Amino acid sequence: MEVGKSSNKSPKFGDDSLEQSNGKKGKTLIRILATSVGVILAILSMLIYHRRRKKVLELKKKGRLGHSDDCAEELEIPLFDLSTIEKATNNFSIDVKIGEGGFGPVYKGMLEGQEIAVKRLSRTSTQGEHEFMNEVLYIAKLQHRNLVKIIGCCIEGGEKMLIYEYLPNGSLDSFIFDILLMAKQNLTDDTQNKVLDWPKRFHIINSIARGLLYLHQDSQLRIIHRDLKANNILLDKDMNPKIPDFGLAKICEEDDIGAKTNRVVGTYGYLSPEYASHGLYSVKSDVFSFGILVLEIVSGKSNRRFSHPDHSLNLLGHAWKIYKEGRSIELLDERLSDTCSRSEVVRSICVGLLCVQQCPEDRPSMSSVVFMLNNEGVLPQAKQPGFYIERNTKEVEFSSNQHANVTVSETPITILDVR
Repeated sequence: MEVGKSSNKSPKFGDDSLEQSNGKKGKTLIRILATSVGVILAILSMLIYHRRRKKVLELKKKGRLGHSDDCAEELEIPLFDLSTIEKATNNFSIDVKIGEGGFGPVYKGMLEGQEIAVKRLSRTSTQGEHEFMNEVLYIAKLQHRNLVKIIGCCIEGGEKMLIYEYLPNGSLDSFIFDILLMAKQNLTDDTQNKVLDWPKRFHIINSIARGLLYLHQDSQLRIIHRDLKANNILLDKDMNPKIPDFGLAKICEEDDIGAKTNRVVGTYGYLSPEYASHGLYSVKSDVFSFGILVLEIVSGKSNRRFSHPDHSLNLLGHAWKIYKEGRSIELLDERLSDTCSRSEVVRSICVGLLCVQQCPEDRPSMSSVVFMLNNEGVLPQAKQPGFYIERNTKEVEFSSNQHANVTVSETPITILDVR
């Protein structure tokens, strides 16, 4: 009987040994596969690098790429031939030109079956040269649904171009400002249909907030945009907003609270007081611009061009006035009364005012903004915002302890001389 028991245990021991052996073989196979995949990826990376370098060297050999264009070897985005972009834009035809800014002209094109927008650096624009390098170095590292996607660039023959996805609905300002002006001249049915209802506006506010949150906190780089405004928000075919134009953007370190500059750039009506008057900027400068944008989206009126028969305040001052009087809902675009959620409107106005507080420390972070917009909790009371009263078309006086006159121009991208 004992012998029988012993013989029964023997096969069991053999099975355990077999399982251990198979386990070791499986682990070995996994290690081999992992190593193989790593080697393949390394080889592919080397091939891509050498292919890019070869292309750059060929362009230099043909005299199409200058010595100042060495950055082309370090780009993390596809590099297109000039001939390819010329073909895509019908040789930069005036018929496909869709805009122009401090950077230079923008063209619509077709590349490999995809609609594209081509930003072509003006050869006479020193501002554009700086913006180009900013966008090349920054935006290639950014990936978010509410940021415009870059497809590639072209650096050849003295030309510098950025190629982006094309967004067919254009900029936000054409939906919330131009319509208001046309209303005075008898709206057509087609124009009336272009008016954004409240659900779309609230979606746009939320989406812009999430895009900024990504830039300030969640991206590889901590980025201050510095030029957030209504005509710098583009809309795709489904009316989803995307933030473009990182030419004026700045990177700040994880523990960096901000920086100072003697060259204040941005757009009249969106600059925070500390930035416009003292050149101090931080992520809270973007928060201030976002607050202005929220109030514009809610009201359908431009902060820069706002006027009221009862006072000389700008949009920000008017919003603060009726907020103190408990009449915030009156800021709402009069065309939206049938489509709005009153609680969402009032909440958006309060968040907008919290974002434009005089002191940067009093403004919420974008993570707090996203939370406040999407939750029903009680919001903090807004303090007096950092607004200014318009004196004339060329000068504004900031309501701070140290007033500063700032000379501005009416161009979309403005260089301000702080005095």
